[in-house]
Amino acid sequence: MTATISIEAPERRPKDPWRRTSFTAGAFYVLTFVSIPVLGLYGPVHDPRYVVGPGPDTGVIVGGLLELVVALACIGTAVTLFPIVRRQNEGLALGFVATRTLEASLIVVGVVALLAVVTVRQDVAGSLGAAAIPAGAALVAVYDGTFLLGQGLMPVANAILLGTLLYRSGLVPRAIPLLGLVGAPVLLASKIAELVGVDDALSVWAIVAALPIAVWELSLGLWLIVKGFRPCAITARSED
Repeated sequence: MTATISIEAPERRPKDPWRRTSFTAGAFYVLTFVSIPVLGLYGPVHDPRYVVGPGPDTGVIVGGLLELVVALACIGTAVTLFPIVRRQNEGLALGFVATRTLEASLIVVGVVALLAVVTVRQDVAGSLGAAAIPAGAALVAVYDGTFLLGQGLMPVANAILLGTLLYRSGLVPRAIPLLGLVGAPVLLASKIAELVGVDDALSVWAIVAALPIAVWELSLGLWLIVKGFRPCAITARSED
């Protein structure tokens, strides 16, 4: 009598259909931090005599390129996350896409203003002399305004919208969106104080107020890259 030996194939774990989405969104979030060096790169341009002074413009140009990368990454985060977070609430998801796109638009306007300063410095300042200083100062003021609105106030709206979606859905540990939801009013208060002239963008208070939002975005990006979305009701639904 011949014995029959049956060998069962190992059970395959189901593939996560949202893994690529989470990794891409996380990568875009981490990419938004490449603009950190612009604080140093843009230092010289805030000197009123920069537009008529000597020296290279490389720092401003590199800073502008880094900010353009950030602008594209901002849109990338919203577009990538939209297909899944809209399953929680489509209105909030559309709002997040809109605020993220507006943030990117304001960043681009600011970059254009600084590149215009470089153009004035290279092509016009020599013939205008000191008369070019007001033009340069006005363009820098445009950048400062777009920075305040785009990279200052828009992250507040982003944190409220996306933080609410992620907290309610359970796509990531709730401690992560909670950071954004708690940090949003703190950053808003700081930026309003800056807007009315009570505080400065580089004061200790302003830097401390920006930390919770920065940690929320960085931790979200790293979690999405390393872990992906957690199993929850909206990941369990079949594709529409």
